[in-house]
Amino acid sequence: MLYHLFEYFEKANIDFAGSGLMKYISFRSFGASIVAILISLIIGHKLIAWLQKKQIGETIRDLGLEGQLQKKGTPTMGGIIIIISILVPVLLFCDLTNINILILILTTVWFGTIGFIDDYIKVFKKNKEGLNGWYKIASQVLMGLIVGLIMCFSNEAGFREQKRVNPVSEITGEVIAVDNAVSSEAVTVDATLLENSTKTTLPFVKNNEFDYGWLSPFGGWFGEYFKWFIYICFIILVITACSNGTNVTDGLDGLATGITAIVGATLGIFAYLSGNVIYSEYLNIMYIPSSAEITVFFSSMVGALLGFMWYNAYPAQIFMGDTGSLTLGGIIGVCAILVRKELLLPLLCGIFFLESLSVVVQRFYFKYTKKKSGTGVRVFRMAPLHHHFQKDNPDAIIQWPGKVYPEQKVVARFIIVSIILAVLTVVTLKIR
Repeated sequence: MLYHLFEYFEKANIDFAGSGLMKYISFRSFGASIVAILISLIIGHKLIAWLQKKQIGETIRDLGLEGQLQKKGTPTMGGIIIIISILVPVLLFCDLTNINILILILTTVWFGTIGFIDDYIKVFKKNKEGLNGWYKIASQVLMGLIVGLIMCFSNEAGFREQKRVNPVSEITGEVIAVDNAVSSEAVTVDATLLENSTKTTLPFVKNNEFDYGWLSPFGGWFGEYFKWFIYICFIILVITACSNGTNVTDGLDGLATGITAIVGATLGIFAYLSGNVIYSEYLNIMYIPSSAEITVFFSSMVGALLGFMWYNAYPAQIFMGDTGSLTLGGIIGVCAILVRKELLLPLLCGIFFLESLSVVVQRFYFKYTKKKSGTGVRVFRMAPLHHHFQKDNPDAIIQWPGKVYPEQKVVARFIIVSIILAVLTVVTLKIR
């Protein structure tokens, strides 16, 4: 709203000091992150006090983990703090006519609602199972379908690949060239050079564009339609996997919060570079008009997570619950699709990937061995993976590292690994 207010002042020739700063992605990103931190700190304090007063807390099953039972009664549903802290700065600082921002707002509300219903059933209805798993999956698939259809049929610049023709000559100022200010005079985008595309970025390859149409076994007009079907299916898979992967990782104080902040900051960098005509040309990556606006959204998200970490760090005063974890994962998946970097997610979100994989392997192998021999055998000492380092189980196949670590050390080391993966992901821009 502030963005559009200052835009109105400029069009109305109203001289307002500092109004020109609202054109710049960097300034609005900084403002959004600061506001998000402040809102998160203020709302967090009040929500925790209210939940404690109402005695609304997490119910804990005894899994034999050190310090686990002490968490009983800790307030949950802290994802409400994160969602509000994201949306308010976004509404203030983002260009609300940008299709990318509208989709991310829809994603936040959509997944936030799913998570809230799940937490509400667990906390208020005292049903530990929460929302039926199939309802969750169906909702995630539906959101993926909506995003996929928009990618197919939207004529907005945010979803079209640009074939650039001497873009440097179209830049009319040094500051604008560096910061990619939101200005129609800065970069002229010829609509005839833009097209809907099923192409995406393929890491570690010199000509790093992969077309989902290559997976289509059909040719001709049917093949043209079928490639979009493949693309939509993959979009659904990415969004569903990211949302559930983040949800599985949310098991230790500050773990999901810290890792998601790192992933969000990295995706914000990709969004900015992809939306900047000079940087995308220099790095030889796809230029996606208007994608730089996503940087403001992710600055807000990272700020919200940093503010939430104030209360969620060990020992946690509040848990984000499914309200937060499902929402954050959904946002990550959708953004990766928007900036055409979804094939980088196994590396960037390596922790989320391994956490989910550990659960799948553990369940499958336990059921397989129980059916075969009558006694189930566990691969990990406990799943998800972060609990493997906390629990002593001599019957598990994998015993490394051979000792039990306290929760704080597990969280710290997982975050360090996540930072390394984020750096490697950014490096893929040049290593081909």
